[in-house]
Order: sequence, then structure tokens, then C-alpha cells
Amino acid sequence: MSRTEASAELDVERVLCALAELDDPGSRGFTVGRGEWPLRGLVVRRGAEVHAYLNRCPHAGHPLNLQPHEFLTPDRSLLLCRSHGALFELTTGLCVAGPCAGRQLRRVPVEVANGYVLLAAGVRSEAFAD
Repeated sequence: MSRTEASAELDVERVLCALAELDDPGSRGFTVGRGEWPLRGLVVRRGAEVHAYLNRCPHAGHPLNLQPHEFLTPDRSLLLCRSHGALFELTTGLCVAGPCAGRQLRRVPVEVANGYVLLAAGVRSEAFAD
């Protein structure tokens, strides 16, 4: 299949990243939408599962990362808010330690198709604006 044919099958506006860009476990930041308030999030992979969350710590609203695509603890077992040290489960977004323990990252619905992670069909980035 040619690149043109593959692109015709994908809604490129919804593409967050290629699945091959995610280690196992791995994470990657993304931005979807235009204007002053695009959807900024992160995708995380663990085994065959792919999850996405808003890149916003429930403690103070800061982005979790300070450097591009750096969301994981050194052992890659948890998501880490680099501002205040909160730790979140990869598959649920539940904060298991830190100033927002018991709270969760806001999930962004995603799907995997043709080797790409996409914003789920019917999900609008504007729905995540505060």
C-alpha cells in the first residue's frame, strides 16, 4: 500500500503519534487543535495497551513534563509530575503518591489504527478546554 493510500484511510487531524514511536513502556507528548487553547496531552504505552491523558497535573494544573516527552519515572513504571513529584499509574492515571494522591489524570479517548495512535472518533479537542 502506498503512503498516499494509507493517508487516505487515516484522519490525519486525529493522529497523535505512530505506535512505533512509543517504547514499551513509553510515553510521548502531543498537541491537537489550533488557536490559543489546543489539546495538550500525553500518550503512554504498556504492553498492548495505549492510554492518553491531559498533560495537566490535578494538583496545580502544571504540565507533568519539563522536557519534551519526559513523563516516566526512571524505572518507567509510573508517570511523574516533575513540578511536585506526584506519581500516577500508567494504565489508570490514578495518583498513588504526592500532593494529589487519590486524584486522577483526565483521560483522553484514543484508538490505534494502521500503526498510529489517534484521538478516538467523535472526540473533539475543544471538549477538554477548562
